[in-house]
Amino acid sequence: MPPFAPLIDYPRVKRVGSFQELVSTPLAQGINALCWERTLAGDFAEVVKLLGDGGGEPITTLDEAKLLALPISPSGRLAVDHMLADLRLLRDRELDPVLNCIHGYPRDEEPGPVVTDVFSFHADSAPIPADTWLCTYCGPSSEGLRNEDALRKVDDPAIRAELMKHYGEEQRFSRPPIGCSIPPHPEKGFSEYLRDHCYDLHYAATPRAQPYSFGHFNLWRIATDYPDSPVPPCIHRAPATHPGDPARLLLIS
Repeated sequence: MPPFAPLIDYPRVKRVGSFQELVSTPLAQGINALCWERTLAGDFAEVVKLLGDGGGEPITTLDEAKLLALPISPSGRLAVDHMLADLRLLRDRELDPVLNCIHGYPRDEEPGPVVTDVFSFHADSAPIPADTWLCTYCGPSSEGLRNEDALRKVDDPAIRAELMKHYGEEQRFSRPPIGCSIPPHPEKGFSEYLRDHCYDLHYAATPRAQPYSFGHFNLWRIATDYPDSPVPPCIHRAPATHPGDPARLLLIS
């Protein structure tokens, strides 16, 4: 796959110059991602170093008390202040942001025809209008994929046939609730099966696809898959991790 394409080349991504613009700009007319590009001062790597290995846990959730208790330099304190300020900005919007130090993510133990962990290109989903907000401060950054370069895995004939086989086996060994019958429209039941397992949210990149990096310090607001959304969801994934990579500092809501 070719290297990351420049962010500016993709018309679905709109750059904004402030948090207020990030909040107020609608995701519409084909735009499904907003990026507040920033350069933040401070030593974020020092924060990661002082947090250690997380006691063996792959993901450590950070709060204000834990960050302020670190025996950190003035440059590291500046990095902490930036992260806490972002948490406050999102909480003031009545969002529920989480700041994580991530050493690794769990992989699908039994992925079947479609891998559904965060390393797969995917869209976030919601039952009501909602967006995803995220920022990488340190470590490998999140990656995006142009919608035009993405194919839903469930639309691949071979994968769909394999999923239909799994669905049939599941139906054969399950019994409907008392008083109910097996759905009269198998395709409708299959569609629900795909949604229930999140298979319909995962994508494969075309051979010539050029993923783009979300970069460091940039605060993003991206479209999710929800009923009657005016734009397609923003397709993205967590970066592949390699031995020796620093832990990620990631804000997400």
